[in-house]
Amino acid sequence: MLSDYHVYALALLAAICIGMAKSGFSGLSLVSVFILADIYGAKASVGLALPLLIAADLMVIPAYLKYGSWRPVWKLLGPALIGMAIAWRVLGTLSDHDIRKFIGACILLMVTIQICRKLRPHLFDAISDAPAFGVIAAILGGFATMLANAAGPVIQLYLNARKVPKMELIGIGARFFLVLNLIKIPLNSSLALITRESLMDNLKILPGIFIGILCGKWLIHRVPQLAFEWMIVTFAAIAGLRLVFW
Repeated sequence: MLSDYHVYALALLAAICIGMAKSGFSGLSLVSVFILADIYGAKASVGLALPLLIAADLMVIPAYLKYGSWRPVWKLLGPALIGMAIAWRVLGTLSDHDIRKFIGACILLMVTIQICRKLRPHLFDAISDAPAFGVIAAILGGFATMLANAAGPVIQLYLNARKVPKMELIGIGARFFLVLNLIKIPLNSSLALITRESLMDNLKILPGIFIGILCGKWLIHRVPQLAFEWMIVTFAAIAGLRLVFW
């Protein structure tokens, strides 16, 4: 798949987006989902992205080891596994065409959550007080990460509602998604979404993860977070619409 230089450049860009997303710009993960789905097809892209996400998690955790803790991870893990089980069933049942639309819808849902959080913060403050809020967020996050590797925004929403500082949020998120992504390996393998060929392509674009993490760590202290997030929301919305309708 990556013998064409234009395709390789797009795949490398997706890897860079994954690295930057792990460094704090979580909305960029939605852009990488779209790019990989467009290159490899919806189902194959899910397995293709997984080793890249694990590599990014392993690189990010040491840098944020002093931030966050494992306690919120274990609290969210049970409900997240329920969402993953549902999404695994969906992945094994539907066609690539239908999964493409599911992934697009998942991206649009994450975009909607991001927009509502920005425009109606008081509404989400009220919702976050509900006892079931954490359970629902974790189930939705588990579903989104298994189906589309796109759970970053919903987990970020939950942690923001808990008033978790930005650096702590990155540290908790890195731990949480590393655990989920490791659990996803046998699930994806059982659906033949991780293959020898996909792993070879992973190696070819792995440098993009390093580049993305370095860029993200540099930019997070220099780029206005709000402006950057709105730009990513716009790109992600266009990507989601394209997956659903084109």
